[in-house]
Amino acid sequence: MELPEKLAELVNDFKLVSDKNERMDMLIFYAEDFEEVPQEIATRPFPEDKRVPACESEAYVWSELQDGKMKFYFAVENPQGISAKAMAAILDETVSGSSPEEVAKLSPDVVYELFGKNLSMGKSAGLTSLVSVVKGHAVKAISESSN
Repeated sequence: MELPEKLAELVNDFKLVSDKNERMDMLIFYAEDFEEVPQEIATRPFPEDKRVPACESEAYVWSELQDGKMKFYFAVENPQGISAKAMAAILDETVSGSSPEEVAKLSPDVVYELFGKNLSMGKSAGLTSLVSVVKGHAVKAISESSN
């Protein structure tokens, strides 16, 4: 699986952690670093076209292309949406600042590399959808820049 460099490094860090509780602590750490979309990008109520399909935590994604690099913004409406907040924070930290071409390499399988294989069906669907939406923003940016 090919990933943007910073995300690949983080995945490798997670692979070194075999203890399930330690992995969860790492994910909670990222969830605590979650930064909500700034008001100059979006305000409530958020538009449905920014909502992540299948995400039980009601996550939303926005992006901008700045000097050839992607910047992502997220909202997670469910206060208990720890996994969605962790994934959003990880994507912001590791994928924002990458070119659209790098972000377009994202695979939803990165969710299992970070969270493990034992996700519930609902959580799995929401988190992989979140990654797919981010990838979709990059693909759209590539197609818009080539027109």
